[in-house]
Amino acid sequence: MFSSVSSRSASAYKKASIDASVEMADPHQLVNLLFNALRQALGSTRIAMGNGDVPAKCKYIGNAIRILEEGLKAPLDMTKGGELAANLNALYEYCVNRLITANARNDVAAIDEVDALIEKVASGWRQINGQGPAYLKSV
Repeated sequence: MFSSVSSRSASAYKKASIDASVEMADPHQLVNLLFNALRQALGSTRIAMGNGDVPAKCKYIGNAIRILEEGLKAPLDMTKGGELAANLNALYEYCVNRLITANARNDVAAIDEVDALIEKVASGWRQINGQGPAYLKSV
């Protein structure tokens, strides 16, 4: 459909658009972007599993794990966040473990489980819309 030049241009546009979204986002919006990217990676993993595309499956599961560990879990302030931060930390760790299992066993049900858990957290995050406690605003 696209020539290699057009494909590269589309890729560059997408990257620039994402970069601009990140640069202009407040902390609440950044977390929303992370949740969206995580759910996209999970959807892509599901498709790759269905197609038997092992390299793509590994790539997308790796992306999802990186988002969980580096984007969502690492910034949690365990001191100020108290029980909420501890619960999120445990949930994200559980999700990482389920993704590792999903990768090893080609387990779509584990992907679906993680996606459902993350959607619940993402939905709650969207509802607070930056109005939560101050320690959540610095995530």
